[in-house]
Amino acid sequence: MAVTEYTRREADKMARTTLRAKGQLTLPDDVRKAAKLQEGDLIEAEVTENGEVILRPLATVDRSQAWFWTPEWQAGEREATEQGRRDEGELFESGADFLDSLR
Repeated sequence: MAVTEYTRREADKMARTTLRAKGQLTLPDDVRKAAKLQEGDLIEAEVTENGEVILRPLATVDRSQAWFWTPEWQAGEREATEQGRRDEGELFESGADFLDSLR
């Protein structure tokens, strides 16, 4: 592939914006729609070693649900999913039966 072909393809995916006096950027409408961004969304900015700036939308998690997204809990979720795929584990007819099994 020629460099000009690569440049054209990449240019088709890019949008330009201007940095304003107070450090503000306006993302073009097509970029906001493609990234499903809305006013008030959090965006993380990363500066790479070669000076490129990468913007990533951040999802916020309600504090009462944050435990679910801890690395430890997610590891347990993955383990449970794998056990289910292997038909391991025990099935209970009801929540009461499950609680009885813990006694």
